[in-house]
Amino acid sequence: MKKSTDADLAMSKSAVKISSDLLSNPLCEQEPSFLEMVTAFDTAMKRMDSFNQEKVNQIQKTVIEPLKKFSSVFPSLNVAVKRREQTLQDYKRLQSKVEKYEEKERTGPVLAKLHQAREELRPVKEDFEAKNKQLLEEMPKFYSSRIDYFKPSFESLVRAQVVYYTEMHKIFGDLTAQIDRPGLSDEQRERENDAKLSELRALSIVADD
Repeated sequence: MKKSTDADLAMSKSAVKISSDLLSNPLCEQEPSFLEMVTAFDTAMKRMDSFNQEKVNQIQKTVIEPLKKFSSVFPSLNVAVKRREQTLQDYKRLQSKVEKYEEKERTGPVLAKLHQAREELRPVKEDFEAKNKQLLEEMPKFYSSRIDYFKPSFESLVRAQVVYYTEMHKIFGDLTAQIDRPGLSDEQRERENDAKLSELRALSIVADD
């Protein structure tokens, strides 16, 4: 998402740079009609950049930052899972120790060691069962809460895009009304451009292809 907003900003900044460069072109001083077109284009690009910045700020606040906050939960979750796994390993080790003494002949020393092993096992077993119960109860809640958490961000992202592209439609609609020559189709414009290019190529100062 951050790469997308950075690319959006780079695009609108580049458009403003292009329009500014066109305004500084000497041709604008020589051709008032061209200056009028470029000025309209420059105004449109600056409006676009302004709305784009507003959109990016909105996405940063309502989408990117909440995503970062959500991601910050994972380290704590991973720690809880690792602690449960470590307790499980301790539990298995002590349980195996108890079972080993249970399989031996019930002599006095063996019974003493069995009693000691069971005493060591008891708190570890209780600790594991508590950690395991907590994860079994809370993990489903964590996963089920993802949609509720992301839904407002997703809605905000859609709204920001709708507002932006609605404004872009207005901006470029206004620009078209200012600089467009009505009645000309795209094919006619292409033929006109080709004709102008042919005239340039016909000049003696232009090198052959």
